[in-house]
Parts: sequence; structure tokens; C-alpha cells
Amino acid sequence: MPARRLKEYLDREGVRYVTIVHSPAFTAQEIAAMAHIPGKNLAKTVVVKIDGKMALAVVPASYAVDFDMLQGAIGAKKVELAHESEFKGQFPDCELGAMPPFGNLYDMEVFVARSLAEDEDIAFNACSHHELIKLPYREFERLAQPHVITFSVHA
Repeated sequence: MPARRLKEYLDREGVRYVTIVHSPAFTAQEIAAMAHIPGKNLAKTVVVKIDGKMALAVVPASYAVDFDMLQGAIGAKKVELAHESEFKGQFPDCELGAMPPFGNLYDMEVFVARSLAEDEDIAFNACSHHELIKLPYREFERLAQPHVITFSVHA
């Protein structure tokens, strides 16, 4: 069960959450549709390199990361999409491409799109392509301590 570490962490922190199992899906929009969750409430985790260091950029499923906007917002010299080969070992308990937005579990900074932070609840991949976790956004923010900034555009 790939999500064990994540669930143990949430349980230890006293977070109330719901697990949603769905047929395997690989794009955020497919997952949102299968799980019957609005795209604006499904957090899509994107691994980026900020001045050479890996970080997580988290946006609603119906949005995309604007790399120039992110770079300007944080004052970085270079922000780019990380290639799977660069981070596949960073998430040993997750299926490739199904990492949750908890960078604190993987020693990575987290940047969250302001549009996602406006939601009462969010859902995200639970380390697999067939399971989501849904919880109050405020609990995610308490645990992950993300930088909330504007850096996403409607896809």
C-alpha cells in the first residue's frame, strides 16, 4: 500500500480525511472526473527545479504552472519543470507521478497556487494512480506550511 507513510503521518497529526479509491487514471483532469471532484479542488503536484533545487508546485487540476510567474514571485534565477528521471528516487513510497503535495515528507519546499488555497477542502494523489485523499485545506496548510503565491494559469 503506497499511501501508508502518508496516512500514518496524517493519523499521527490528528487530521480527519477521506480516502477515495477510483479506477487507475494518470492525468489530473481524468482523476477529477473519475472521483467526481471539481478540478478546482483537486491538487495537482508538479515537481519543479528552482535554481537547481527540487521543489513542489501545487495547482488546481484545471490549472497549469506558469514558470515565469513562479520565478518572478519568488525571485529565483531559474524555474523549470523537473524531468521524471531527476526525481523518481525522491518519492520511494509513491508510484511515479502520484506524489502527494506534502513536500515536508520528502525534504522539499512547497509552493501552492493562491487559487487552490481558497478552497475549503482539497483532494490529492495518495501516492498511487488509483487513490486520493481529501481533507480540509487548512489542515494541509498547517502540516505542509506551503508558500501561497500566484503562479498558475487556467489550462
